[in-house]
Amino acid sequence: MGFARAINPHPLPLLADTRATKPVPAPSSSSLFLGSTRTLRPTQTRSISSPHRRSAASAVAAKVSDVKLKSTTNLLVTKEEGLEVYEDMILGRVFEDMCAQMYYRGKMFGFVHLYNGQEAVSSGFIKLLKKEDSVVSTYRDHVHALSKGVPARAVMSELFGKTTGCCRGQGGSMHMFSAEHNVLGGFAFIGEGIPVATGAAFTSKYKREVLKEADCDHVTLAFFGDGTANNGQFFECLNMAALWKLPIIFVVENNLWAIGMSHLRATSDPEIWKKGPAFGMPGVHVDGMDVLKVREVAKEAIGRARRGEGPTLVECETYRFRGHSLADPDELRDPDEKARYAARDPITQFKKYLIENKLASEAELKAIEKKIDEVVEEAVEFADESPAPSRSQLLENVFADPRGFGIGPDGRYRCEDPKFTEGTAQV
Repeated sequence: MGFARAINPHPLPLLADTRATKPVPAPSSSSLFLGSTRTLRPTQTRSISSPHRRSAASAVAAKVSDVKLKSTTNLLVTKEEGLEVYEDMILGRVFEDMCAQMYYRGKMFGFVHLYNGQEAVSSGFIKLLKKEDSVVSTYRDHVHALSKGVPARAVMSELFGKTTGCCRGQGGSMHMFSAEHNVLGGFAFIGEGIPVATGAAFTSKYKREVLKEADCDHVTLAFFGDGTANNGQFFECLNMAALWKLPIIFVVENNLWAIGMSHLRATSDPEIWKKGPAFGMPGVHVDGMDVLKVREVAKEAIGRARRGEGPTLVECETYRFRGHSLADPDELRDPDEKARYAARDPITQFKKYLIENKLASEAELKAIEKKIDEVVEEAVEFADESPAPSRSQLLENVFADPRGFGIGPDGRYRCEDPKFTEGTAQV
């Protein structure tokens, strides 16, 4: 499927101008998205031989006509793929539901941001990656780590602040990291992870073109939200990625709300995908509540990156079913809006697809659900029984000196002073 084909063939109603002072009216029940202002089409820029002499006109992508999705078969996934994706989506949902329970029982501390409702994006993209490919996340990072293969017990232990966590209890909810699985971190500040992802993509290109590692076709996924698309780092990195044709996909998880601010009220043009063509890369909009549509776009974007054809900006229009974090009472969003999206639950939709197309039976899917329940229960037991970090670990991996807080006047490492790690030494 090429980017010249419409990702969402369903017509969407035209909403009021988002720049108007009056509030935007709610869409009719037939509308798929609250945030869309019209039927969104992917675009692709022309091939330019000399990027340094690119005119303003040639940098703008030409409009393309609607073409419905086509496939050589009626099925978009095999049975094996379908079961893998379904299991991953169920893992994300059950894990996050358990996190809510543990948070309110006092097992987790600080801010915990859950991913419920957005599973189609994580599963749709990450399950198409190789182990060597990299993922950079946001503060809503638990499910991205799980999709990339980080064990549930390692993620849960990190949330519990235990030494058996993927960051030995030093990262917590917003900072999942696993060198083994090439999860390069969750980042608490919006936009903070995008330069890291751009650097990872540059590393892949450098290895292939300068170090002559011909088999290095690794790609990087940079996940971030709609609020980040108004951040300076986003624009700077889009420019750099397009300029150097880096193997990166910028994945906007547009859940329509930046904490308590509606995307429609905060962005002059709410169609984020348009920012891709502005920098000379394809910009694509996709229904982020449909894992099959996400997979189709992801395959194309990842394939382009592996072939050395450069970056892609993908806007996945989705919705979070819970508040911004577990500390958010979620009183700002319209209950009718939440109900509309709950009716489009990506897991329910995909389950229906699998059964109707005879890719899986109800019994097979229930067996997967039972298996995941056991995995998550075991992860909680493991995390609860794991030891907490010792005080001597407190300053490790905080400064460039991996052993702690530098060298004292006597020439010895400060962390070797027992009084220092006890918190009684003078610094």
